Amino acid sequence: MQTSFTNEQLADPEIARANKILRACVHCGFCTATCPSYQVLGDELDSPRGRIYLIKEMLETGRPADARTAKHIDRCLGCLACMTTCPSGVDYMHLIDHARAHVERTYKRPVFERFLRFVLAKTVPYPRRFRLAMRGARLAKPFAWAFPDARLQAMLAMAPAHLPKASKNDRAQTFAPIGPRRYRVALQTGCAQKALDTDINDATIRLLRRLGCEVVIPKKLGCCGALSHHMGREAESHAQAAANIRAYLAAGDLDAIIINTSGCGTTVKDYGVIFEGDALQPQAEKVAGLAKDITEFLQAIGLPDAAPKGLRVAYHSACSLQHGQQIKTAPKELLQQAGFDVVEPLDPHLCCGSAGTYNLLQPEISAELKRRKVDTLEATAPQVIAAGNIGCLVQIGSGTQVPVVHTVELLDWALGGPKPRALAALP
Repeated sequence: MQTSFTNEQLADPEIARANKILRACVHCGFCTATCPSYQVLGDELDSPRGRIYLIKEMLETGRPADARTAKHIDRCLGCLACMTTCPSGVDYMHLIDHARAHVERTYKRPVFERFLRFVLAKTVPYPRRFRLAMRGARLAKPFAWAFPDARLQAMLAMAPAHLPKASKNDRAQTFAPIGPRRYRVALQTGCAQKALDTDINDATIRLLRRLGCEVVIPKKLGCCGALSHHMGREAESHAQAAANIRAYLAAGDLDAIIINTSGCGTTVKDYGVIFEGDALQPQAEKVAGLAKDITEFLQAIGLPDAAPKGLRVAYHSACSLQHGQQIKTAPKELLQQAGFDVVEPLDPHLCCGSAGTYNLLQPEISAELKRRKVDTLEATAPQVIAAGNIGCLVQIGSGTQVPVVHTVELLDWALGGPKPRALAALP
């Protein structure tokens, strides 16, 4: 793609990076075939290629973003399926990140929309606040029909019927390995995950300990910055990321940083790019290099023999895992090794519609993507659905009666841990 940035513009490292990304695009349109929002809406401007044109125009002119551009940028899930498909290697992830930040800085959204985004940014990354918000939403849920805005209704619908108590395991502490120590790892405990499903971290800690890991929950560990980052709120996301980088480095020597929320993992692994040119870049790169998805780490160290459970498991590959981190086979192979019958739905590359806060800010598109994903998963006749990201678990779980659990819960069970609570009704 031809660009026409001035030399003065190109002196800005962010514009220079955007220019390089834009020029890699050859307009082939392969991305439209795998873009979920384009498949639902059928609008060229809601495809990666269309958004690239809008971003190019917005950045070249240097003008503030307008309502039209903001609408189509906001409709992007950030699923990154286009990057997996693109034959030219267009780095769409960093381009859309830059575009979101530019929109957030320069476009004045309607008052109510600004309010919603502010509430989400100040609530979801903070487990205590999020837990209180979920309790309030649960009380208001029966009256959702009275709320005229679909986004508010979606927020109320997210409130679970049961909210688990906070787990003591999520507090800063160190868990000794069971048997000789083989590795020393830190665990990213997540934000929304700690409020919505405490079983995931509990299962992760149990499994890692049995495999000879000393598991550290670092002091002052907070949100990785992913949610604010994808809303274009750069200052907040960078502050959260910087705090986490310091927390990890203060935890001492680590063999790995284990992440069981793949949306967080994609962001943490990108810390080196996020802090490029910053004084914190060396430390950010070190943390990024240590970050491992739980399934990535487990495959690397190997699993012992498991007790087969004979369950048919439909595996949903979270976009942040398969596209963002290019981890596609490890979770399925581990589940198969643990004795599960693993099946995959049709079009496994397509997003379920969760995508961070997307299901709250774009509820109509998200609902259609959820319906399609649930249909393909249920078509495999599974006894259980597994995924590696809390957003996907909540999104898919709200559309099916099939039990939905994290991959690590099944692995923990197969290797001596307790049966996941979501599977209590199964024999």
